[in-house]
Amino acid sequence: MPPTAAQSPPPLLPKIAEADLPPVLITGGAGYIGSHAALALLDRGVRVVIIDDLSTGSRRLVPPGASFVEGRAGDQDLVLATIARHGIGAIMHFAASISVADSVAQPAAYYRNNVAETLALGEVAARSGIGALVFSSTAAVYGEPDDRPLPETAPSAPINPYGWSKAMAEQILRDIAAASAQAGGRLSIGILRYFNVAGADPRRRSGQNSHHPHHLIEIASHVATGRRDCFTIFGDDYPTPDGTGIRDYVHVSDVADAHVLMLRACLATPRQSHVFNLGYGCGHSVRDVLAALGTAAGTPVPHVTGPRRPGDPARLVADAAAAAALEWTPRFDDINLIVAHALAWEKARQAGIAAADHAQARATTAGG
Repeated sequence: MPPTAAQSPPPLLPKIAEADLPPVLITGGAGYIGSHAALALLDRGVRVVIIDDLSTGSRRLVPPGASFVEGRAGDQDLVLATIARHGIGAIMHFAASISVADSVAQPAAYYRNNVAETLALGEVAARSGIGALVFSSTAAVYGEPDDRPLPETAPSAPINPYGWSKAMAEQILRDIAAASAQAGGRLSIGILRYFNVAGADPRRRSGQNSHHPHHLIEIASHVATGRRDCFTIFGDDYPTPDGTGIRDYVHVSDVADAHVLMLRACLATPRQSHVFNLGYGCGHSVRDVLAALGTAAGTPVPHVTGPRRPGDPARLVADAAAAAALEWTPRFDDINLIVAHALAWEKARQAGIAAADHAQARATTAGG
């Protein structure tokens, strides 16, 4: 959201040139957002190494041109060896568990994966002389807000284990960076709190490919393409105009661009910690999204109404004015464009799966 007339634009952060970016390690780079960040870096000529244990990611999403290492972000020996082998100078950390509902049912697993793994990675980053670590965080750290857009200064008061795990990880990284600075290190931390990331690469090189989908637009795209019969709206009795939850949907390619800017700023400002929201400052309800997707698909999306899910706030909308300090200029701030890109990716993904199955069947028949 751009600054209002009553706001002064934030001072711009210095940034290194794109041409000066070092090789970057991306944890979770075989996942949805991480693969788009990898594409953004590769498109700029930056060397990319991906570490992913493929527990939720897919080798299909690892972009051509990126080196791939299978393993955990918290495996310190593996990460240290990868940093040394590839001359890594910066890290983008995406590897995490991200379902609010699952975090309520399995809190220990979320604290183990999101907190303990981040702690291990942060230790390695400080120990190995990494210049910058950009952390994938979330608006869930804010909890249940009022109706106003949320700035970065809003209190951190999560209402579910997922939000708490990300808030804890943020603090761990800040503390590690501060201790590193006291010891003469140069590690800077960039924290980007996303609102609802959606859409897909406009060139259909990547998109959502979840083993267990839980994102609204991904599931609705499955319904629109016939993979599922019906979409469930979880709760229509929220205190919102149409009774359904309101979220700030931000295009994944815009999020990826912001990561590159954040990385450049961190490398230009040693021993600092920066926090920015990523959103458009405009909320859309579940019914709004279904209507937009129905328009893109050319037919309404079948849906029913179910009960609320535990841990879901009624409204989450960003005040992302501070991100102007990064000179972040979103290119896809349009819910119709977001759902159109998501739907195009889903159709291409399903066509690719069908083609692969057909080729395998032919090979099996020929070999039989």
